[in-house]
Amino acid sequence: MKKITAIIRSHKLEEVKTTLVNAGVIGLTVSEQRQFGRSKKQEVLYRGAEYMIDFVNRIKLEIIVEEHQVNSLLEALVISASTGEIGDGKIFISSIEEIVRIRTGETNLEAI
Repeated sequence: MKKITAIIRSHKLEEVKTTLVNAGVIGLTVSEQRQFGRSKKQEVLYRGAEYMIDFVNRIKLEIIVEEHQVNSLLEALVISASTGEIGDGKIFISSIEEIVRIRTGETNLEAI
């Protein structure tokens, strides 16, 4: 099993979720994140003073899938999350050794 972690722009969440569901994903975890990186800093005017915002809001998706699903989901994620601009995000893929459902004690594929 693999864990796909994707950091995407906030406004792309619904489009990405729809694409993933259509690709066969049955569940995912979504978290709000603040990111610092190569994205452009934003200038904000607040009460007459200008401020630079270094951190930008992003969404973090976590999906556990079987290994044979990784390539198709990776392609779907890249297409649906892309705007073609700096700051579109990153995708990380890591191995999952074991999963245990707390309520029932089921493990691995049965726990998904």
